[in-house]
Amino acid sequence: MTTERMAQLSKKTPLYGVVWGYILLIAIALLQEQFVFVDIYVSQTYTVQDLLFNAAVLVALVAGLLLPVGVSVVGIFVFLVCYLVWLATYAPPEVLVISSFLLIPGNALAAALIKTYLIRSNRFLERMEELERTNPQVDPHTTLGNKDAFADAIVKQSNLARRHPDRYGFCVAMFKIEFLPLVQESLGSQGYAALLRDLSDTIQKQLRYEDYKFFIDNGRFVIICPMTPAEFLESLTDRIKKAMMDVPFADLKGRPLKLVVRSGALVFHPEQFSKYENIEGVIAALERNTETDLIGEYI
Repeated sequence: MTTERMAQLSKKTPLYGVVWGYILLIAIALLQEQFVFVDIYVSQTYTVQDLLFNAAVLVALVAGLLLPVGVSVVGIFVFLVCYLVWLATYAPPEVLVISSFLLIPGNALAAALIKTYLIRSNRFLERMEELERTNPQVDPHTTLGNKDAFADAIVKQSNLARRHPDRYGFCVAMFKIEFLPLVQESLGSQGYAALLRDLSDTIQKQLRYEDYKFFIDNGRFVIICPMTPAEFLESLTDRIKKAMMDVPFADLKGRPLKLVVRSGALVFHPEQFSKYENIEGVIAALERNTETDLIGEYI
């Protein structure tokens, strides 16, 4: 994945809005403090009233960030009512003094808006993390990665292949259960889940520790084999396919299940790096190769 692509993706994430929200809040606080320093420099005085006003401005900024939006709106309304009463009774005639008090509700309103449109998206990020915990990328029962895990692994492997083209390479293979609707009907949901666990265990016995295995629905298993020469790939896929079809399993009527598995594989090369980002294209190329048990290059 290129640097430009990563930058574009990062701008679409909720975390990007959170960062800019806090940057705006800090910028507002720094700007107002800068005005305070300029006023001190010009007047050469800093009274207790100035200190209290400056503290109130900063407290309003924090209150708008921490309090619920409804509470902030009510607080601003109450402040404006009191401000109008003060304006009509005790306010000094200086325009600057009168207008400066509007910074307090202005700060609260600005912080509330920033929180609503930018920082609140952090809650969405937390929900996504919680969803990922409830729907992990690796199934704890079968230890099979899902489609998202497959996409991440492809990106990592292709990056390594691009950085070390003379020393690093990898192959990908798919094993597809044929006549899947008939298999699911003959086994039922629980039986099919048990079959997936057995097939996962069978695949794992044929793999090395550094290999990866995934399940991307519709009866399709995928493996990634780093540093596997292309000339060994055919024997590897044939061995795994035969082991999967030899798994002893009975259907709902107690009859032995006759499983048919097709395999297809790809040998990836660094010059095709730009194609690795399209995971749907990789899956489609693998599935095309399963139709004829083909081993080829990703074109």
